[in-house]
Amino acid sequence: MSGSPSSTEESLRMAEALLFAAAEPLDEAALAARLPDGADVPALLTELAQSYAARGVNLVRVAGKWQFRTAPDLAFLMRIEKQEVRRLSRAAIETLAIIAYHQPVTRAEIEEIRGVGLSKGTLDLLLEIAWVKPAGRKQTPGRPVTYATSEEFLIHFGLNRVGDLPGIEELKATGLLDPVSTGAMAPMAEAAEAAEAGDEESEEEELLPPEEPFDAADEPAEDAPPKPGA
Repeated sequence: MSGSPSSTEESLRMAEALLFAAAEPLDEAALAARLPDGADVPALLTELAQSYAARGVNLVRVAGKWQFRTAPDLAFLMRIEKQEVRRLSRAAIETLAIIAYHQPVTRAEIEEIRGVGLSKGTLDLLLEIAWVKPAGRKQTPGRPVTYATSEEFLIHFGLNRVGDLPGIEELKATGLLDPVSTGAMAPMAEAAEAAEAGDEESEEEELLPPEEPFDAADEPAEDAPPKPGA
């Protein structure tokens, strides 16, 4: 490198400062315009690159220009893991509650219980966060896919098994529900009520004796109208 040691050292420091402060990569022409006349820019860049080769930042050439960048082996230090909080829509909460209390359940059954159509995105979201999983196919015409809650669902809500889900009376007793079942817990309350109502209807049907077959011969004959003149 030509020039006195002092001038070369000063040019090296100046090139280092320019590259360090630059928001974008700099080419040799941009550096030469800022450095003292006669500075050997290629030689300065080569020396800086060698000097920073073993450091936490390296001087690298990108797209014909020069820029300081984090050493590749230390790139992991620049990564930031951030947990994104995703709030479930009311439709997703209702769908999750229905699946939890009526599983395994088909898409059509979910829509029938909710009384409205179920968008594909709602079910996809529950599958994406792994709270819901496919649970096989129902043995009916068309063999529709059924859905059930997953192990992740039980872990997230602190449940040992699905049978530990609270009933409507338990939800009210803990103060999670108002008498009118308003708020975010309302869908769970409605699903719990529907599930309990279904159980009660099944029990009543089992207690009722089977109906005897109807026989017209057992029906009492009506009195025939009197004949005229009789």
